[in-house]
Amino acid sequence: MANVDGNWDTVTHSPMGDQKATLTVNSAGDSFTGTYAGAMGSTEIKDGKVDGDKLSWSLDITVPMPMTLTCEATVNGDAINGTVTAGAFGSFPMEGTRA
Repeated sequence: MANVDGNWDTVTHSPMGDQKATLTVNSAGDSFTGTYAGAMGSTEIKDGKVDGDKLSWSLDITVPMPMTLTCEATVNGDAINGTVTAGAFGSFPMEGTRA
């Protein structure tokens, strides 16, 4: 099982430009809690799941408009790569490194 816990400095490449945020992961078995904090605010992780080196979660944002984002990522050592899906707006690549 990968060491997924900790703080991750992430960048999501969205149509609004690169969105930097810190993802905090605190795993417990096959689930995790944490926060996602960036220039547009901070929000709690919802439905965090851990499957080996894979993470999946959702989060509610209010800026630029209220919506739920769904996210998936794979941890490989000190790197994290995945996607952020913003409903009808599509999916965007996300990458980062351990803080």
